[in-house]
Amino acid sequence: MSQQHEQQSGPSVAQPAKKRSVGKIVGLGCAGVIGVVAVLGIAGALAGSGESSDQGAKDKAVAADGKPRGEEDKRQETEERSATQAEQFKDCVAESGTATEKAAAQHITKVTGADRRNDVLDNAEVFTDFSGGLAGPHQGEGKLIASAFVSCYESDNGLVTVYGEDGEMLANANY
Repeated sequence: MSQQHEQQSGPSVAQPAKKRSVGKIVGLGCAGVIGVVAVLGIAGALAGSGESSDQGAKDKAVAADGKPRGEEDKRQETEERSATQAEQFKDCVAESGTATEKAAAQHITKVTGADRRNDVLDNAEVFTDFSGGLAGPHQGEGKLIASAFVSCYESDNGLVTVYGEDGEMLANANY
């Protein structure tokens, strides 16, 4: 019992102060910086998505009857623009393509991305009613369409991909 008493009432030994580890301080500092960046990003996104007082045609799409256009109308407009791109491409092939390119171009159903070129990363897609894929029976026609696209459009860094009706890639080419 005397040993227990000595340990309890014995000379008190001062505990050394705990040192904060540098890694913990750096870790908390980085977490704080990341937290501040996240809060600022969220605040900026909320401020940027607010309604503007600009009543331009771009912000408020209205149909001819004066009612706001729905998603169906916007989708139809996109499809019309795609059809226009397909028609423009078909017209170019009809004007300057070979006989086999002209025959293959008759199977084009839709073209997207041909109107957006910035010479950085241009990506056009040509959709056809062919089937098969890269090893299918219409691979040659897909290559002809890609070749015709290269003849009609120009980009410093473009890629055209030709797809079949089932969504499989038939061919692609740089343009």
